Amino acid sequence: MTRRRIGWGLFTLALVLVGLSVYAQVQRPYRPGSVWSIAYIRMKPGMESAYLTYVSNDWKREQEALKSAGAILSYRVISSEAHGPTDWNVMLMTEYKDLATYEASDRKADDVAQKMFGSDEKIRQGYKDRLEIREVLGERLAREIVLEPRATAGTQ
Repeated sequence: MTRRRIGWGLFTLALVLVGLSVYAQVQRPYRPGSVWSIAYIRMKPGMESAYLTYVSNDWKREQEALKSAGAILSYRVISSEAHGPTDWNVMLMTEYKDLATYEASDRKADDVAQKMFGSDEKIRQGYKDRLEIREVLGERLAREIVLEPRATAGTQ
């Protein structure tokens, strides 16, 4: 009978310890947010107006169509001075709800591009034309970190 009591006592103690460890888990003051596709662009000297005209027209229309189709949440264009001859001076950012939405967006993007610009050959020609006015230095996929409000003293 004593062994049985000791066994139940150890079992209860183990449950309490597991419960306390779950209760004491660290509450992080942040959470993962949306996913951003970021393209780093270097406009060629003297071609700033030409490239920004493309961004203001065709690129923006495509982003708006993707937004209407539910493929993206938002988009941004960031300008910066280049710090060297191989540095970017325009960043194109497209926001997706999550990684799954990003991965599923390729099909919608292809459909939108076909409707807006025509055949694959016309789309390829657009890429070739833009090579004369800009260079894509790289692309990144990043996840936004949403900072939660800090808990005040006495709250958990």
